[in-house]
Amino acid sequence: MTDPVFFDAFAPVTIADLAAWVEGELPSGGGERVIDSVGPLEDAVAGQLVFFDNTKYLPMLAETVATACLVSQRHAAKVPESVTPIVVREPYRAWGIILGRLYPAALTPMTMDGTLGGISPAARIDPSARLEDGVVVEGGAVIGPEAEIGRGTRIQANAVIGARVRIGRDCAIGANAVVQSTLIGNRVILHPGVCVGQDGFGFAMGAQGHLKVPQIGRVIIQDDVEIGANTTVDRGANRDTVIGEGTKIDNQVQIGHNVVIGRHCVIVSQVGISGSATLQDYVAIGGQSGVRGHVTIGMGAQIAAVSVVEADVPPGERYGGVPAKPVKVWFREVKTLAKLAERGLKKPTD
Repeated sequence: MTDPVFFDAFAPVTIADLAAWVEGELPSGGGERVIDSVGPLEDAVAGQLVFFDNTKYLPMLAETVATACLVSQRHAAKVPESVTPIVVREPYRAWGIILGRLYPAALTPMTMDGTLGGISPAARIDPSARLEDGVVVEGGAVIGPEAEIGRGTRIQANAVIGARVRIGRDCAIGANAVVQSTLIGNRVILHPGVCVGQDGFGFAMGAQGHLKVPQIGRVIIQDDVEIGANTTVDRGANRDTVIGEGTKIDNQVQIGHNVVIGRHCVIVSQVGISGSATLQDYVAIGGQSGVRGHVTIGMGAQIAAVSVVEADVPPGERYGGVPAKPVKVWFREVKTLAKLAERGLKKPTD
């Protein structure tokens, strides 16, 4: 349930307008009905829009009293007669598009100090930094020497932008984020507490002690990347750490030095990627997984949650387990071990 304390209410909108936004169909009419808020399927009230995209919640769909529901053609007939179905190919994606129109402020980290535009007098900006028109800098933010920031970008409270950092246009840098030794493209979102461009973990280890090796590479973040709160991205050791365009990274992820992540990858929370690993385009990694250094995960591969990748993964494969292996092998292994464990617990018969 949206809270008007945190998100401004939107002007009522007709179901026909909502359908037009997502190229939806209204098979039973009802387009003139009005939506004034959104809600969850199970708790919705009259006047609200909901969506249905998982058969697990069919009982909730049958009982909902919402005014309209985004639904696929497959399940449109299961929508109650009192609810207007908006038939779309992908209900959840359509839901995202509509929410983006109704609550645009929720698309980027929320403002911290109320600065609506311009540069807060409480910000500290080096005279040699270059900011295009339309940059917003909130109170407490620090922008270092020779940094460059493109128009439409917002630097939130207490964020630190290091010397010579380049940030493109229409970006959002969350509160308390720290960015150094980094080149950032356009429309990039860094959520609060993200740290980018700090030292990688580089030491020449030996009996005489562990010698720190200077990390002299950069971080390259391409267009339309989003990085979740408190994630860390180390700069390269002697080449660049790269995050490809459109990649989405969850909270509390660790990305080591020299890692190369391709385009449109998805990395879920608490994943750790060791130095010099490569993820090709469209890789997806489930939460709390680890990736060993210097391995390659091929294009389109998927790694199950809580797995450890210790060797290369071929393109398009689905791996899981510790160490990670093809999921069919992993499932067979788990099933076999379970049977052995059950057999060992049975008492021998006389």
